[in-house]
Amino acid sequence: MDFNDSPEEAKIREGVRAWIAEHTAEYEGLPAPASNEEYVARQRSWQKKKYDGGYAGITWPKKFGGQGKGPMESIIFSQEEGKSAAPTGLYAIGLGMCIPTVFTHGSQDVIDRFVPKALDGDEIWCQLFSEPAAGSDLAGIRTKAEKDGDEWVINGQKVWTTNAHLCDYGIIVTRTDPGAPKHKGLTMFIVDMRDPGVECRPLKQMSGGSDFNEVFFDDVRVPDSWRLGAEGEGWKAALTTLMNERLAVGGKPRYSPDWSTLMAVAKEIETALGPASEQADVRDQIAQAYINDQGVKLTQQRSLSALSQGKTPGAEQSISKVVVAKQMQDISRFALDISESAGFMAAAEGSELAKLQGSYFGSAGLRIAGGTDEILRNIIAERVLGLPGDLRPPKDTPFNEIEAL
Repeated sequence: MDFNDSPEEAKIREGVRAWIAEHTAEYEGLPAPASNEEYVARQRSWQKKKYDGGYAGITWPKKFGGQGKGPMESIIFSQEEGKSAAPTGLYAIGLGMCIPTVFTHGSQDVIDRFVPKALDGDEIWCQLFSEPAAGSDLAGIRTKAEKDGDEWVINGQKVWTTNAHLCDYGIIVTRTDPGAPKHKGLTMFIVDMRDPGVECRPLKQMSGGSDFNEVFFDDVRVPDSWRLGAEGEGWKAALTTLMNERLAVGGKPRYSPDWSTLMAVAKEIETALGPASEQADVRDQIAQAYINDQGVKLTQQRSLSALSQGKTPGAEQSISKVVVAKQMQDISRFALDISESAGFMAAAEGSELAKLQGSYFGSAGLRIAGGTDEILRNIIAERVLGLPGDLRPPKDTPFNEIEAL
């Protein structure tokens, strides 16, 4: 593995850093958005700047409006962007997961209609997969789509859909043939989130936010031309989305406390025996956090090194996702614990303690998003360590017979 930028990569990084510094000045020191409208406007303005500057769709083929460059250029931009005041996040699902699925499985007319407007930030997308009875087992979905002429009629419910209430379009997996095995009776569509038959109900989170939604579909009509892939091949299209999702959520969030955060908090806290940072149990937690951070760093560097050499990272990327989410939760929890009463009182907005509280609340969702810990551990066990797979129902059993069991 080579952890250093090549001369060419270093030159790219220098140019990216200069461009970001020049174009993010207006976002420095801004307070949190006061409304959804302000939040969307701020995010949209940054996406448009990236599009105009040639930094949107860096790895996308040029025929889809991208730059046609390699993954390292995209990674370098993301690394530098993450250090800046740029407002990011709203387009991550659409551009990182949905639109790659659209231009992989959509018709040329669909690509021409949707991809450019997504890339320049004009339209925002969400991913409609999970359901109340089908989360980790995505192939167990019940939302149905029935053919009616050259349209499909969708009825059902999705849940945990991030930013659905802010989005213009989404990709949705539906069951179109209940008599087929559960992985083969699925079809994916594009759906208009502003359709009168679509109802988004934001879910109140313990962090105070409402990023997740439950979404209801009542006789929502979708043209057959908005189908992504062949009828009954929704699982194939979903795998395209999921592969992009695992890569997108495998990295650290913008604010992610690490061992140094824990050390800084411990140094500020005085106990009856002296600074918390000098207590054996605290030092043990800091050391464990350091070990985990280094393990994640090296695992991610392995993936970056593979990409830099033109190779494809393997399933071991799931290790980072499992560790990052739990590490985020554990460090935040311990930092709040040793802060005693200050840890459970609402901290001043923007303070380190407030960030830790937000991190603690948000990390629970991160352990579910993009694959639960349990699913990812199965992937690691089977595909990385080569252990025997879990017992599963026969893959050729019709879905409607599985439901009857």
